[in-house]
Amino acid sequence: MPVADPRPLIGEPISLDLLNTRWIHEGEPRDLLADADGLRIWLEGNGLADRFTADGATLMHTRAARDALVALADGTDSAAAAAARVDEVLAHGRIRATLTSQGPGEEAEFADPAWGPAWTAAHGHLALLRTAPDRIRACAHEACVLHFFDTSRSGTRRWCSMALCGNRTKASRHYAKTRES
Repeated sequence: MPVADPRPLIGEPISLDLLNTRWIHEGEPRDLLADADGLRIWLEGNGLADRFTADGATLMHTRAARDALVALADGTDSAAAAAARVDEVLAHGRIRATLTSQGPGEEAEFADPAWGPAWTAAHGHLALLRTAPDRIRACAHEACVLHFFDTSRSGTRRWCSMALCGNRTKASRHYAKTRES
């Protein structure tokens, strides 16, 4: 029986979903990729469990991809260094053009399948960067580390979740105003 994903935000594009395997719960940092069981949950949530194994090597490579994507998204490295880290992950796979009875297609290939989930997430991030890089966002709440892809019509979404971080921000603003009065 599959274990429920414990994270507060799921369903984002795969690269951001990988970033969101780290989150804060009641002031304590959590990490879904602390072990292979957490990796299995992440693989299942992204439709990758039937193609890849949740083992030590896959876990190590997936964490490396997450660290590279964090450096790129949060600017913890210089832009060139962050891009080089993502490029290192991308070097472990490629897209092969195919022709099947259904027509033309593409298939990802990996010399080492343990790099598959890491490469898939990094490759997915390229698609976001191509389409709308300005819509890749970090939550505006100061105590949140989650990321999201802003799909709002106006492109002004600020929080990972209005119900969680948006409400907390508005409540703390209201509390501060009432204390001043």
